[in-house]
Amino acid sequence: MSMIKELEMKGVVIPDQIKDLLNNSPKVHYFNTTDELVDASTNGAKNSSFEVKYDVPGRGEVVEAIVHRVSNGISANYTEPYMRRRDPDTMLIADDKPTDKKRFVDVYGEDFSKLRTETFDWLKGQELAVFLYFAGNHPVGVGGIAIAPANAGFFALGLAFLQQMIPFNDLPKNFKLDSVIYVAPPFRHTHFDGKQKVIHNRLKDIHELFSYNLYPGPSAKKGLYGVLLTQGEAEGWITTHCSTVQVINPYDNSTNFMHEGASGGGKSEMLQFLPREPNGQVKIGYNMVTGEERLINIPLFCTFNPVTDDMALCHPTYQKNNGKLTVADAENAWFIRVDGVKTYGDDPALERITMNPPEPLLFLNIDTNPSGTAMIWNHIEDEPGKTCPNPRVILPRRSVPDVLQRPVTIDVRSFGVRTPPCSKEDPSYGILGIFHILPPALAWLWRLVSPRGHANPSITGSGNMESEGVGSYWPFATGKKVLQANLLLEQIIHTPRVRYTLTPNQHIGMWKVDFKPQMLMREYLTRRGNAKLRSDQYQPARSPLLGYELNFLTIEGNKVPSRFLKVYKQDEVGEEGYDKGAEILYDFFKKELPQYLQPDLLPLGRQIIEACLNGASVEEYNQLLPMEFKYAFLKKEKKDKK
Repeated sequence: MSMIKELEMKGVVIPDQIKDLLNNSPKVHYFNTTDELVDASTNGAKNSSFEVKYDVPGRGEVVEAIVHRVSNGISANYTEPYMRRRDPDTMLIADDKPTDKKRFVDVYGEDFSKLRTETFDWLKGQELAVFLYFAGNHPVGVGGIAIAPANAGFFALGLAFLQQMIPFNDLPKNFKLDSVIYVAPPFRHTHFDGKQKVIHNRLKDIHELFSYNLYPGPSAKKGLYGVLLTQGEAEGWITTHCSTVQVINPYDNSTNFMHEGASGGGKSEMLQFLPREPNGQVKIGYNMVTGEERLINIPLFCTFNPVTDDMALCHPTYQKNNGKLTVADAENAWFIRVDGVKTYGDDPALERITMNPPEPLLFLNIDTNPSGTAMIWNHIEDEPGKTCPNPRVILPRRSVPDVLQRPVTIDVRSFGVRTPPCSKEDPSYGILGIFHILPPALAWLWRLVSPRGHANPSITGSGNMESEGVGSYWPFATGKKVLQANLLLEQIIHTPRVRYTLTPNQHIGMWKVDFKPQMLMREYLTRRGNAKLRSDQYQPARSPLLGYELNFLTIEGNKVPSRFLKVYKQDEVGEEGYDKGAEILYDFFKKELPQYLQPDLLPLGRQIIEACLNGASVEEYNQLLPMEFKYAFLKKEKKDKK
């Protein structure tokens, strides 16, 4: 009996176009486990090296990637440096459903149906790798089927790690094909001038994803993120772009953090240990002008339990109606960037997991030899002397120590911004202190503008301040940005007990700090538990867009210098450099926010945006959506219980 017949006997409805494709391929390989895909990645367990290549009309044979079998898994390297990072301009919409994204017909002047047919015809001429997956956290999410050329086994392996692989002989109850990924790499050369493209076609019975490249970022990961966002937009919930971690302080109190932000905003780093210097101290940063270093002593660090790395389901079934937000992981594995691991010992925990993993892993952009070992600090070079900024490892969730398998309720939502150096002579938006407290209304605005920030390592781009759009997940969404803005605002309104912070990474003024600010914030706020900060500890920031700045910060008896809290106190910046940087930041907000002033925007959202465009103070934001409301909520909750 054919696999198609078996699935149909189990109640799975298979669209005609998929049946036609599978019935007409010269050979279909059906996979049930990632171990099977590990062997397929090198075209057989006996091969230690394999070239993924295709005949491209007009160009001849094109090698897309070179795959090595290594002692700790599979290592794949793309022959083009461009393919080693996600292009932010990959998405096109093929259907006629509501969207604010570019449509295929508008860009190419013809309906997608012709290319869709050509893609199916090409796939019918290939040996195929096929497996089932579930994107999300069963039963919340979407089921689907992946159809790729058999020689692209490493890509299929990455997808099978990132989303839950479903064995054909062990389907969960009520499993449905809500989505499908078709993979056709040569088409990026024949139709898209060598660029990464992912086409979304939202049909009535299934959400089709056409992946015309082999980098998993825009399709296997962010493409299916888009499918989840499409489902949530229709049903009224969000899959947030964030990492989540439960942090336990040395006194056994815990605080749950949700860290959002655009690519490069420090999501994965929120799950990493705060690095120590060889003498055991913690270096906050060093001054790029004077070379001065600032170090503090922290005898005991907090411990933590990771929850999510990049995507969190905020589904209604998880919410507890307690004034806080509850989330669950939307992924089965984590796509971890290791550009910060430059030499042995930089991240001992991650090095230990990846060098001797409990199961084979997939490494991308790591320099390896066949039958050797992939070491995450050996980044491939894009050109002589210039390493790839986006080395990755796909780490199954089950391999992560102390990971929590259940939903968690959030205490603090932080937002990370990748900031450049700032000085009087060269002012920039690098004026954020180590962390800021945000009124909820201002927290919503930061999620609308979502700055991608300075020197982003994950994606191609200009390197200048650009917006990643609403929720910082807009590049992956298929629908309407105002609907997503409304969902985010409603979420904030309905979770009044959540606190909001803003934190930079890379630079504070002229101090190089890497990701230390968010890690130190994590250490400090966990030590404070859910206590309210003293009223004299913070004041309105010099720039209202930064909410409240700290007047002092003490961690385990170490006073953090005020120049890390108020950047205008740095000699290299001063009030002059700070104010020019604040103007750059405000101009960015004024450029990005007017697009949301549409008739469908919630009235409160319109008030908040108009207040910002009119130069609102921090207190005005707080009046629109007060921080103090959470305490009123608590009093009401206690009264109701009585």
